[in-house]
Amino acid sequence: MSTGSLTTTDLDEPEAASAQETTTEETTTEAAEVSSFTATVPTRRVPARASNGRFVGTGAPEDEGELPADRYLERELSWLQFNERVLQLAMDPAVPLLERTRFLAIFSNNLDEYFMVRVAGLKRRIATGLAVRTAAGLEPRELIERIARLAHELMLQHASVFQHDVRPALEDQGITIVRWDDLDDDDREPLHYFFADRVFPVLTPLAVDPAHPFPYISGLSLNLAVLLQNPKTGSEHFARVKVPPSLPRFILVEEDVDAEVERKRFVPLEDVIASHLDQLFPGMIVMEHFSFRVTRNEDLEVEEDDAENLLTALEKELTRRRFGPPIRLEVEDEIDPKVLDMLARELQISDREIYRLPTPLDLRGLFTIADVDRSDLEFAKFFPRTHPDFAPTESAKAIDLLAAVRQKDVLVQHPYNSFSTSVQAFIEQAANDPKVLAIKQTLYRTSGDSPIIDALIDAAEAGKQVLAVVEIKARFDEVNNISWARKLEEAGVHVVYGVVGLKTHAKLCLVVRQESEGLVRYCHIGTGNYNPKTARVYEDFGLFTTDPQVGEDLSRLFNLLSGFAPRSKFKRLLVAPRSVRSGLIDLVDEEIELHRNRSKDAPPGRIVFKANSIVDEATIDALYRASMAGVRVDIWVRGICAIRPGVEGLSENIRVRSVLGRFLEHSRVFWFDHGGDPQVYIGSADMMHRNLDRRVEALVRIADPGHIVELADLIDLAFAETTSRWDLGSDGRWVRHHLSESGEPLDDLQEKLIERHDKRRRKARRR
Repeated sequence: MSTGSLTTTDLDEPEAASAQETTTEETTTEAAEVSSFTATVPTRRVPARASNGRFVGTGAPEDEGELPADRYLERELSWLQFNERVLQLAMDPAVPLLERTRFLAIFSNNLDEYFMVRVAGLKRRIATGLAVRTAAGLEPRELIERIARLAHELMLQHASVFQHDVRPALEDQGITIVRWDDLDDDDREPLHYFFADRVFPVLTPLAVDPAHPFPYISGLSLNLAVLLQNPKTGSEHFARVKVPPSLPRFILVEEDVDAEVERKRFVPLEDVIASHLDQLFPGMIVMEHFSFRVTRNEDLEVEEDDAENLLTALEKELTRRRFGPPIRLEVEDEIDPKVLDMLARELQISDREIYRLPTPLDLRGLFTIADVDRSDLEFAKFFPRTHPDFAPTESAKAIDLLAAVRQKDVLVQHPYNSFSTSVQAFIEQAANDPKVLAIKQTLYRTSGDSPIIDALIDAAEAGKQVLAVVEIKARFDEVNNISWARKLEEAGVHVVYGVVGLKTHAKLCLVVRQESEGLVRYCHIGTGNYNPKTARVYEDFGLFTTDPQVGEDLSRLFNLLSGFAPRSKFKRLLVAPRSVRSGLIDLVDEEIELHRNRSKDAPPGRIVFKANSIVDEATIDALYRASMAGVRVDIWVRGICAIRPGVEGLSENIRVRSVLGRFLEHSRVFWFDHGGDPQVYIGSADMMHRNLDRRVEALVRIADPGHIVELADLIDLAFAETTSRWDLGSDGRWVRHHLSESGEPLDDLQEKLIERHDKRRRKARRR
């Protein structure tokens, strides 16, 4: 089972978010620029901080006293700690070996995106003078220094884990990564042919001399810096050779499937190229060669207000993205100082931005190794199961999902419940149902060959009214989204790009069906994207319902997204940027009040937030107030967390923990005990400035008592002391707890959930 979903792009976004979120000024400016979506209800902006360290303008009660100025952890460093947790999984011998290899590749991919977006954004704001002191109190340049120090440490540790831990373990299992010098003539023979047939035709060596200026080095490309000598004149020359990204990063040298342990040997592609440099520079002497890699600023900036056609503007910006300024230079640790000086000078890279590492560089290529077919070195095979409420009966080959939803609300949890037999089947049945009149859907990320897209096209071609609210600015998926947005338009789907100034991140589908008693609205509200591929490894919830209030809410929200409806009000939804932050803070304050007024024998109040990232200061301050009032606050976060738990007088009632594993914990759940009448929301919004101020997000209140019990069981399991996890301390350090006092492994949350869902399905079958 692939764990590639831990990459930050798939991270939704979480960790790949723009570093622009760190400044009050920019948040306020951007919030002011949004359209009539917030015309009648002002966006709750990131509050300004007074000289005493307390945030003002939040509407917070004042009776708890002043909050300390150092109450926030630094969000950018917290992200690096998240990636360190990924690295710890690669270090864990209890994790299957190929999964450890995959976690090494995920670490590399995550860090690339972190530099391309977060570090690049911070550097850009420093250069333009827009950067200010962070909420955690760091000056921008001090933060850049800390990022560089921690990133250096993590990258060296990452290289060491590969070189001294995972690589030898792979070799013990017959999977060997060798260098060219380790090969004998018989091994090299097929690689000579491979180079001639597959590699040489696509290489473009670029010389540097007075007639050839220093070439453009594309972002994330692996390159060879080559030192040459003219044998006639004795003069030295420099050339650059780009390693083709279209070819496998590691080339299979040989495999022996008949051996007692199946054996495979791989060689890095750059080694194959380096061994044939004489063919690229005939008549020259190849003196030395060194590998290097550049990371560039690849964040997008599209001024929607000035763009008559957002699609065209984005396409132009994607072209410019390739030429962003360099922000990181990775070089092999044995590089010649003269070559390094030239690279740094030409790329305008400072010493702090140079990362010396052992070869091979760019360990994203380990995804190739992790995909080796060795089931004994992977997580046990897992197959999502159809939700019991959508499972066919003995008398029927396929269930009518619309009829099942009409009968009662259904709450699915992916990947434990199959996406294809729930969300996908729901949309496909709606597309083929002659009684369905309209389908409206938001699309943020989906696969290029998505059956969801095909179903919407089929519905439009069948004469149904189909609206797709497409977010073409979904980071690093822009090209794909532009492609299928045009495909939808050509099929007659009404494609809109949401509200100017806001990304549409909500996960919504509305189906309108003509029935005997009138029109019935079938709704799906989820926490994850409509993407069949990532749904296999992303943990997410989705609610199916025909509740009239939810149907009315979705109709109003889609009308707002496609037209003009600034005065829309919602009953069971909290919608950002209007009411997610303020609504959750109101619920926090209600929990405080109910806790204070409870009877003596009543349990204390409790709040649980499950999210990808929590950095919004106003929300965090509300949780601090709850802790100070005696309310128990449990935070379950995958990535960034700026809350400082366990501080006496501030947050001693707050626990923060993180769970990482074979699936990416992606759902957002917000729980309030509410005096024994739990108020529970699920939805698309993380507690980040961008989600609360610059995105259209939706949370829906869970009404079915059975679903509330199901979520309560999940929360209890996650916060059990017998569950493996990372706990965050008041000093900002994460500590892993995966072994009991006797040295036995603690329970794996996700394996327990696999067992729980299987048991639930077997029980439903017996009924």
